[in-house]
Amino acid sequence: MEKREPVKSFKDLVVWQKAYKLALELYQKTKVFPKEELYGLKQQMRRAAVSIPSNIAEGYGRKHKAEYHHFLSIAYGSLLELDTQCLLSHDLGYIEYNELTKGLIREVGAMLYRMLNPKP
Repeated sequence: MEKREPVKSFKDLVVWQKAYKLALELYQKTKVFPKEELYGLKQQMRRAAVSIPSNIAEGYGRKHKAEYHHFLSIAYGSLLELDTQCLLSHDLGYIEYNELTKGLIREVGAMLYRMLNPKP
């Protein structure tokens, strides 16, 4: 069995790394939104995308496990919000909801779900 390096920072968490990559991806995708969406869907998507790695990081910095779970739960909610916004943006013809984005959302979602619902 491969020995893992200890987690020294939230940046070492794979879930944070993938959530960060997702946020970068969504910022790139929303650059092409029409001007009328500047303060609408574009801004909401960017806020939700940034919220995911930010809440993972903030939760990691908390002293109590219950607080960590609270922030992971917020990150999970933001992820579901972002997924909905991606579907809407795709259906409106603003973005292509491609496999990279869908895959990152699935991966981050699965990781957060496992973190929030550990097996005994």
